Amino acid sequence: MIYPIVVYGDPVLKKKASDIEKGEIDVKVLSEDMFATMEAASGIGLAAPQIGKSIRMFVVDGRPLEEEGMEDFRKVFINPQILEETGEEWAFEEGCLSIPNIREEVFRNEKLRIRYFDENWVEHEDEYNGMKARIIQHEYDHIEGVLFTDHLSPLKKRMLKGKLQNITKGKMKVDYRVVIPVKR
Repeated sequence: MIYPIVVYGDPVLKKKASDIEKGEIDVKVLSEDMFATMEAASGIGLAAPQIGKSIRMFVVDGRPLEEEGMEDFRKVFINPQILEETGEEWAFEEGCLSIPNIREEVFRNEKLRIRYFDENWVEHEDEYNGMKARIIQHEYDHIEGVLFTDHLSPLKKRMLKGKLQNITKGKMKVDYRVVIPVKR
């Protein structure tokens, strides 16, 4: 099943997500649905809050980047916990399916160590660096209620205010289904 993507302005994107209890949901089915949703929107990562589910789960697939080392980087992260972020901070222009048509330079540490469960409830503790670490950090932020725009300077945020307000109103062009925040 392909879900619509929740866009900027929806409260679920700013809420810290809850842990998943083993057996609570079928994480294998949900992960396959999340991969299908991400691929349909030409993404490389998708967190559960982006499909309206406030749970600690995300999927990544770096293969579309066609970079060395990414050919097998397709993973499911359930109840992840970043244990350590190290190395130099480096800048890269990030985008987000929930914040369409906006890309900005974000600084992140080059390495991380993370503990998580996969879709078979096998626990892992792995280290990642470079682009793999960045993709994980971006998706991990989502389950913490943080968006890449939260990492921007106050000046950049002010410059983007109009574009972000347009997204909340549905004034954007995307080639995937989205959920527009409900007016309160």
